[in-house]
Amino acid sequence: MGRLQLQPLGDRCVNDDCRAEDKILRPASEDDEIQQVLRALEGVSLASGFTEAIGASIDYVLDGARTSRFDLLAENVHPGERASVGAKLEYEAQRVFGWKKTKPLDISITDVPIDLKVTVGDNWAIPKEAHCHLCICTQIQLKNNRHRSWLVRTHTSWLYRGKGNNDGKRGLAVHAREHWSAPLYDWTSLPVNPLSRLSEEEADKVLAEKPGQQKRLLMLFGYLPGIVIPRSVIQTVCAGKQDPVRRMRGIREKAREQGLLLLCGTWVDQREVAAARGFPLEAGDWVALPISPSGTRALGPQGWPEGEHCQQSPLADGRLF
Repeated sequence: MGRLQLQPLGDRCVNDDCRAEDKILRPASEDDEIQQVLRALEGVSLASGFTEAIGASIDYVLDGARTSRFDLLAENVHPGERASVGAKLEYEAQRVFGWKKTKPLDISITDVPIDLKVTVGDNWAIPKEAHCHLCICTQIQLKNNRHRSWLVRTHTSWLYRGKGNNDGKRGLAVHAREHWSAPLYDWTSLPVNPLSRLSEEEADKVLAEKPGQQKRLLMLFGYLPGIVIPRSVIQTVCAGKQDPVRRMRGIREKAREQGLLLLCGTWVDQREVAAARGFPLEAGDWVALPISPSGTRALGPQGWPEGEHCQQSPLADGRLF
């Protein structure tokens, strides 16, 4: 990217078609449309919503149920696939927040057109049709498992000079992002895929073609007691196999013999037991809790010991994807 000497605030944008009022370069605090959109977004849980949308986008790109992949930074993930997270996230954000696809850009909020831009790097590629419009710019740092977003008017005057990339897209000047935009939320953690907690040797065993699904699932819960395992992880471990959830139901007794109590969020009573011990489960989530020495009574109707003789694991740290 070429070096950019930014025009000062108060100058006119170099773009004759600039959408901003009077084409004057203004900070976010003085941009009427930005303030209008910010008022409309008050009360919206943007950080948690984008966390959900990003997680769904990463799962979609990895396609673990077919590929056994769980790490977007792994060598078996092409750089182009990582970049495609941004394209998928645009649609996931629309789904999560109920934003409707609206031309000429991605969405509109209070009749203000907005483009949704995402990067897994340090900058965004702003297309010509979005110059001088409002953009929600989301940055994902995969190595640090976090993300943040801004609302910014991508003035042509605030974009790097030159022809841009092959599509004519240009990057946003860092100074403009840091000083003349409106931060929507600060760095927010992304949940960690439970499979990434395994050692390389453990991951190789859990994801191997043999032994069968049930034995590998038992390994998974044995390696990760007290870690919530969502359905997507079960499907990744059993990639390409038939009905992996059925295999889960078939290992309860074997897990109990190994001193582990399996709870599933699909069942209300099991979900309540897990929640009481600090493990919030959603439908399809599983968690293995160590059974105390006294927890040897007969199993209850949904598969856990009557009397709830389970110890809370010190690893309880909320839901992970």
